[in-house]
Amino acid sequence: MTEPNSSTLQKAKPDESGTGRGTILPAASELQGKTTIADGVVEKIAGIAAREVPGIHSLGGGFTRTIGAMRDRVPGGRASVGRGVKVEVGEKQTAIDLQVVVEYGISITDIAAEVRENVIGAVERMTGLEVVEVNIAVNDVHLPDDDEPDDGVSRVE
Repeated sequence: MTEPNSSTLQKAKPDESGTGRGTILPAASELQGKTTIADGVVEKIAGIAAREVPGIHSLGGGFTRTIGAMRDRVPGGRASVGRGVKVEVGEKQTAIDLQVVVEYGISITDIAAEVRENVIGAVERMTGLEVVEVNIAVNDVHLPDDDEPDDGVSRVE
């Protein structure tokens, strides 16, 4: 399990003291405690935000998807929304790496830009962390015929 990292909410700037002179008091959030955000939280937010973009078939590399599919079939198992997402979380900033599978026919550059924008917006809005980079690795293209069910008919007897 990863150790939680800290996130500090925005602090009052010196010119926001109200009087323009005197001692500047710490922001109320500093007086009442510290907020920490675990890496897994940012992974989940980024994973959900990436999957929301039309044209993203799934997240994760081939091996990761295979292991995840097996885990999903185990009774009581559930899909991991953080699959295919790796993050580094600091006190004020985060960096995100995504492995994605796109639908065939979609412009990879366009969808990468949409994913980047959606992930940055969601993570910054929900955590207050500054997203310094979102690296996207396109590992596969999902073809329409990949979803055709196997009818159970064998070519050989």
